[in-house]
Amino acid sequence: MPPLQRRFRSAVVREPGDNLALGLTRVDLGPPDIARARDQHARYCAALERCGLALTVLAPDARYADGTFVEDTAIVLDDAALLCRPGAPSRRGETTAIRNALRTLGIAVDVIEGPATLDGGDVCDAGDAWFIGISARTDADAATALSNWLGTRGYRCTAIDIRGMSSILHLKSGIAWLGGRTLLLIDELQSHPAFAGYERILVDADEAYAANAVLVNGHVLIAAGYPKLESRLHALGHRTIALDMSEFARLDGGLSCLSLRI
Repeated sequence: MPPLQRRFRSAVVREPGDNLALGLTRVDLGPPDIARARDQHARYCAALERCGLALTVLAPDARYADGTFVEDTAIVLDDAALLCRPGAPSRRGETTAIRNALRTLGIAVDVIEGPATLDGGDVCDAGDAWFIGISARTDADAATALSNWLGTRGYRCTAIDIRGMSSILHLKSGIAWLGGRTLLLIDELQSHPAFAGYERILVDADEAYAANAVLVNGHVLIAAGYPKLESRLHALGHRTIALDMSEFARLDGGLSCLSLRI
């Protein structure tokens, strides 16, 4: 039986490149400020180190404007990883550097086969259970393949179809696991039957972006500027680290997107 909560020891990140503003996005918030994005990324990396993680920092690659969003490239366990096949064709080359970095860390790497497409942002680790979003980027064949891969390692998997939810690109834009049987959820997801056995913390509609939080070794990384959720988490005993994510939000990016935690 896999552990209910993992203790992360390291993470892979990639610095934002000069071409970050060319990244894919569905929102109209204007282009990111590159210098500010780099500062925010550096603060994010410092927060991971504060949580006890050793970082592998990859340099930007001018071929991949979205390369800083490394979470979409792999599903990573303690000693094994499944390399994704991103749903956006322009991002598929990002996986080569990630595979090399994971192998250097001693992680055995498997590969999901095409034509299935899988983005890591659609995959929520909730301890012994995993939720897999079927979305515009992740298809049903990939969800089945990932379920089989995780199933051989003792994990339970549930597919969640989010294709009718216009408010989120990836599943993890609307859900975060906070340990135990507690989930952070946006309104569109809170009544889904897959979450019936969980304590559900609803994120108010005006703070929906903050639903993409990250539990790391007893800390919860949250986006700065969402005081109602931060206050609620404090009241529940969570130790939060608030980080400015304004420039990554312009590209549909959230906190979880910026690292592969191992």
